[in-house]
Amino acid sequence: MVNQNGEAITEQNLRGQRTILYFYPRDNTPTCTTQAIDFTGHLTELRAKNIQVLGVNGDSMKKHQNFINKHHIGFDLLVDEDYQLAKELGIYRQKKVFGKESMGIVRTTLLIGPDLTIEKRIDDVKVKNQLEVLFAE
Repeated sequence: MVNQNGEAITEQNLRGQRTILYFYPRDNTPTCTTQAIDFTGHLTELRAKNIQVLGVNGDSMKKHQNFINKHHIGFDLLVDEDYQLAKELGIYRQKKVFGKESMGIVRTTLLIGPDLTIEKRIDDVKVKNQLEVLFAE
């Protein structure tokens, strides 16, 4: 998988630290923007705990670059244009938005351990309290 700059992000980039890997539907939509800005606002605190943040959706590198620049997002966004990773994890599925059913990414956050195991998974994330829920015992 590549980030917004076309740089490969592999398992090696995840090993040895915890990673918040969050899946969101689209760049530059209100809730997705709020979510990315919220993570950016907590980066200092998260990095102090040796936790990195990576966002994932089906948008292109160019869209990710524009989103990062427009909203000053402080972490990499990964390109999953064919939704391969989202499908493997059961995150790309039938959903209902404003009464209309379609296939897409369902907002989901994973906390991945330094050994690449999924420590926690939150489906249908509520952006307002996403970090509280992620780190609740």
